[in-house]
Amino acid sequence: MKPVYTFATWRVKEGQMAAVLDLLADLTVKSTAEEGNLLYQIYQSNSDTNTLILFEGYKDESALAEHRKSEHFQTLVMGKIIPLLEDREIVIATQLQDRRRVRPDRRL
Repeated sequence: MKPVYTFATWRVKEGQMAAVLDLLADLTVKSTAEEGNLLYQIYQSNSDTNTLILFEGYKDESALAEHRKSEHFQTLVMGKIIPLLEDREIVIATQLQDRRRVRPDRRL
């Protein structure tokens, strides 16, 4: 089983950022307490302060599914946060093997 990562881009409605950040504080505590959670990080765009990027990691796809079924996800994200968003885009990804190689002409 491979870890799975979620990249979520949220475009928050004008004037709703404080409310979303308050809800995210609670969501972060509850999500990071999940057994299958590896990380839960929140970033704000430098070019658009109404855009948040969430970077989440789970031990496998079943842990992500459990997160999405959790009471806190359903209540906070689906019930309270989504109505405060203009748009939401989710990308679920699995890390590729590190394909970088040391160049033959480089010495370690």
